[in-house]
Order: sequence, then C-alpha cells, then structure tokens
Amino acid sequence: MAESRRWLRLPGKLVWNFESKFMKAVTKVIGKKAKIDASELSLEEKLLGINRVTKVVKGGRHLRFRALVVVGDGQGHVGFGLAKAAAVPEAVRKAGAVAKKGLIEVPIKDGTIPHEILAKFGASKILLKPAAPGTGLIVNNTTRAVLELAGIKDALGKSLGGSSKINVAKATMLALANLRKSEEAAIQTDVEAQEEKVDETE
Repeated sequence: MAESRRWLRLPGKLVWNFESKFMKAVTKVIGKKAKIDASELSLEEKLLGINRVTKVVKGGRHLRFRALVVVGDGQGHVGFGLAKAAAVPEAVRKAGAVAKKGLIEVPIKDGTIPHEILAKFGASKILLKPAAPGTGLIVNNTTRAVLELAGIKDALGKSLGGSSKINVAKATMLALANLRKSEEAAIQTDVEAQEEKVDETE
C-alpha cells in the first residue's frame, strides 16, 4: 500500500519516513501573505528566553542581551520576534515590536491544524500533525508556546535535529505560515492520492 511508504518499519516500532516524497520539509514561506495590523488585535506576549551575548571589541567585551518573544491573539494570529539590546527590558520590548510586525494568519479547523506539515529551519525540523479534540498539545515547550498563542488547542508534534530554541521557534512559525485552509488541503490530498495510484501502476 502507498500509505506504508510514509512509515519505516524498524525493529519493534514504526517511525515516520521524513525523507519520503510525501513529507518534503518546507524551508521558506510559499506564496504572498497579507500584512496584518497588530493594532486591531488583542495580543498576548510570551517571553521564550533571554540570553547574554558578548562581542569582543578593541576596548574589551561588549555585553548585550538577546530576547526571544512570541505574540498572538489566540484566534489564528501569531508572530515571532528576536532582538538585542544593552538592557533586558529594552531587548524584550524590541523583540515584541518585531513579533508584531511579522504577524501571520494561521488556518485552524476544530481547534487543530488542517493537515500535517514538516518544516525546517537551520538544523531544526518540526513535524506537526492534526489531533482529535481533547488531545491537547503534545509538542516541545517552544512549539507549545507558539501554538497556544496562535489559538491551536490540539496537535501532535515532533522536533528533529538541532534543539536551538530560536531555530525550533522559526521552524514552527514556518510550518504555520505554510498551512493551507481545509478546502485547499483537501484538494492537495486528492492530488497526492492520484499520484500514489499512478506510482503503484508503474
């Protein structure tokens, strides 16, 4: 069966075949996205992390702080921001402003995502799959924060490769930005099914 090619059978378990043609990782945003006015939304902000970064200059070391912030309204809009500043409050403020400028709209169906998707940023890969109502968010902490602020209540996810919080957050945002609406996903599924039938007859 064509479905079996989506999985690899290893001793004692089945694992997802990430290298199959069915799950090519998206590495960029496909298509143009409409700009969203943050002033019209009621946004919640969540700080994912603060790191100290140093730069060696002629006069010694230059210490700054890097903030990672996610914003969202819980109704299908979410943004991600990364910024540096000499003080923590300023770094958080700047990261929040960046996140608001980069808001995206996320299609949500019955509290979950409309279809599965695999996204890659840097060394990190994120696989997201729809889940039944009541499942909750079974994902890593960084991805959970992004999905919660987007308004997604149920989803399954797996993080592969690098565990950098920044790369994982960016891969998650990339996955959400490339989600298709339910109608578009249904059409694409039909196309893939037809391609599978053709492959089986060859």
